[in-house]
Amino acid sequence: MLTIDVLHSIDRSVLCWLGTIDRDGMPNVSPKEVFCAHGSEGLLIANIASPQSDRNIRGNPQVCVSFVDIFVQKGYKLKGRAEIVRPKSPRFSQLEVPLEQITQGLFPIRNIITVQVQTIEPIVAPSYHLMAGTTEASQIAGAMRAYGVKPDA
Repeated sequence: MLTIDVLHSIDRSVLCWLGTIDRDGMPNVSPKEVFCAHGSEGLLIANIASPQSDRNIRGNPQVCVSFVDIFVQKGYKLKGRAEIVRPKSPRFSQLEVPLEQITQGLFPIRNIITVQVQTIEPIVAPSYHLMAGTTEASQIAGAMRAYGVKPDA
């Protein structure tokens, strides 16, 4: 289910946003810095400091995760079922390995959120549809100007 394009987008994204719903039906969106693909149908997200996400998933495991390459301004929205894997779980140490590679041990991982992806939808900036001639190259150049970023020489 996670195509090559989705996997590349995950690798290029600095943050993802985890959308959950609390027991009263109120939405919560929490940025996540440490995440990666897990096999061909899932995601792993390190829960470093998000007790609200933890509570919400325990009450309602349906989640939405989105990520966007800020330069190209394209990404994906993934919906699925989340599970909290706690440090005492026999699965924790194995699931933690790729997340620890990302953090290099600099962040404590309180628990791991696994997401079994059920649907995938592309996210594309409106300018691709509304402004003739918009290309990935033009989006990258515009983002670099907006953010004051210079490409590596």
